[in-house]
Amino acid sequence: MTRPTSLPLAPSRRAFLHRTAQAVLLGGALGLAGRSARASAPSVRSLMLDHTHTRERIELVYASGEQYLPQALGSLNHFLRDHYSGEVGQIDPQLFDLLHRVRQTLGSGVPLSYQIISGYRSPFTNARLRDTRGGGVAKRSLHMEGKAIDIRLPGVPLAELRDAALSLKAGGVGYYPRDQFVHIDTGRVRTW
Repeated sequence: MTRPTSLPLAPSRRAFLHRTAQAVLLGGALGLAGRSARASAPSVRSLMLDHTHTRERIELVYASGEQYLPQALGSLNHFLRDHYSGEVGQIDPQLFDLLHRVRQTLGSGVPLSYQIISGYRSPFTNARLRDTRGGGVAKRSLHMEGKAIDIRLPGVPLAELRDAALSLKAGGVGYYPRDQFVHIDTGRVRTW
């Protein structure tokens, strides 16, 4: 008599990405033997994000060495969609690098996960917010181009987050203490 066998279920993309990140972290924790091995190992960049409006969370490796991971970029584009309309835009991968660099600038000992207030914003949403908010929303906002994000990092004073972003001189940095967020973008270097 033969028993029916069941095939293992295919792992979810989230589980795969989680295991990949764990493997990368484990590899880093174990260290690499020899200087040449260290020099040839690609640098891995990852992000942890919590969206304040959709209540979604994402944690993934988005780049390895000079290569962005297309599936991860797609996941981040969807995560940072216009939370008013659901429209998904193309987010500038350099914005992810900027978030990663800000996190590195702050050093260890601070929370890993950014809180996202706003990512991509459709032109329609941007126009509606300009009309209803009485200012504070730029007519040609870089949010519409996927080049801007509004963030905070729980446990890190907002001014410290702003200063870390400013120190990189890598784009625009807006400071909104009343609304409790910092705007960063990959546009020209400027501050407000």
